[in-house]
Amino acid sequence: MSYLDRLDSYKEDMLKSLSASIAKKSVLSQPSKTEGGELMPFGKDIHEAFLYTLQMGEEMGFEVANIDNYGGHIEFKASEEIQEPEVLAISAHVDVVPEGTGWKNDPFTMIEKDGYVYGRGVADDKGPLIACLYAMKAIKEEGIVPNKTIRLVLGLDEETEKDGMYYYLDRVGQPEMGFTPDGSFPLVNGEMGILIFDLAQKFNSKVGKDELRLTKLESGTAPNIVPRIAKAVVSGREEEYSNIRDIIDAYCDETGYNVTSKKQGSSLVITAEGLAAHGAHPDLGLNAISIMMEILGRIEFGSDELNDFIHAYNEYIGFNYNGEKIGCEFYDESSGPLIFNVGMANISEDIATITVNIRYPVSNTDKDVYSGIEETIRDTKIGIVKKMHESPVFLSLSNPMVEKMLKAYIDETGDTETKPEVSPGGTYAKLIDNTLAFGALFPGEEDTMHQADERMSIESFYKMARIYARAIYTICCE
Repeated sequence: MSYLDRLDSYKEDMLKSLSASIAKKSVLSQPSKTEGGELMPFGKDIHEAFLYTLQMGEEMGFEVANIDNYGGHIEFKASEEIQEPEVLAISAHVDVVPEGTGWKNDPFTMIEKDGYVYGRGVADDKGPLIACLYAMKAIKEEGIVPNKTIRLVLGLDEETEKDGMYYYLDRVGQPEMGFTPDGSFPLVNGEMGILIFDLAQKFNSKVGKDELRLTKLESGTAPNIVPRIAKAVVSGREEEYSNIRDIIDAYCDETGYNVTSKKQGSSLVITAEGLAAHGAHPDLGLNAISIMMEILGRIEFGSDELNDFIHAYNEYIGFNYNGEKIGCEFYDESSGPLIFNVGMANISEDIATITVNIRYPVSNTDKDVYSGIEETIRDTKIGIVKKMHESPVFLSLSNPMVEKMLKAYIDETGDTETKPEVSPGGTYAKLIDNTLAFGALFPGEEDTMHQADERMSIESFYKMARIYARAIYTICCE
């Protein structure tokens, strides 16, 4: 029996293991302690899912490691004859995003229907994790001894801050190579750099109460989401509100956008409605902040500083998704254009803050981006507050590991048409050396990750396991 035939014999067990894993509601919660006093950094639910996964690996005969409950691994050791063997790290995560609303069934009870399995985490990332674990088991049970140590690394807070992986790597060290089954097939051979920063301006001059004021503007829940709703509170004389309503009506007639106004006490509340989308694809949404700022740009406020800030937003950002007007319109053949998303806005009478999420091409640096923006806004009073940076990841298609992963995909699927891509997203590949996202979403499949009724084709589940087994074998056993 070959290792692939043996893997096929595990199909029923794979589904049972996935079902048991889905039943562990591994959503981030407050840190707590075990009865023995050990810290559970990401809460009880994630901790229980973590221990269950380690137990699965141990029952399969692998060595396991728990690094202070921050993360761990299931390890298939290389031949003892090899001194200081290289490590292939397969990094997957046991945590899931909150279930949200709109499910037809209990999200933490896996169901099978019409060739699919449903449940929170079946696609992201528990299904791919189980597929990798059983791929390792099949090779081991065939008596094959690898020439590299195969390490299934378990992340516990990938969906949030990734602190657990940082902690793990700091104590265990970086592997020589690896992949994470948290992207798409055939391969993601690069990830764009990611920046989060604020464009901020303080307002020093005070405006009289009889003048038109923008007392508050709020919009957005996260930097990497196109905001759907923006609300602004305007205060001034009653007679000015009629003019503002006329401006809004004219704007809506002109653009077709949905903007409304409502009297609230002595103020006027303006609401702009856009269309939410992921910040990696802002062109698929409609940014409510940009709608609101365009409306406010047609209103004369008592504060010249505020008017200047609004003008600068409309002049340099507006509805541009690629940094065209703000000095960072970068592009390369592998990545495509830079992606620019305004995710949040908060304006008071004292300060204005716009939170930006940028994904830049793999051939550029964060310095390129910031230099272009700084030069563009040099004559304004707007400053940049840097908050987060993840450097780009890129391996060429001639890299030996890349060649073997692609061969594993092609040998299993016969698909030579679909090509590797550079992704605007971020996975553990950003943290772990020489690591790329490899699967598990197949070309043409609907991406239901993070959505209600998250699902995965059972056929795809078995197919991805075979691809991972082929890849592990060719990288570590030939």
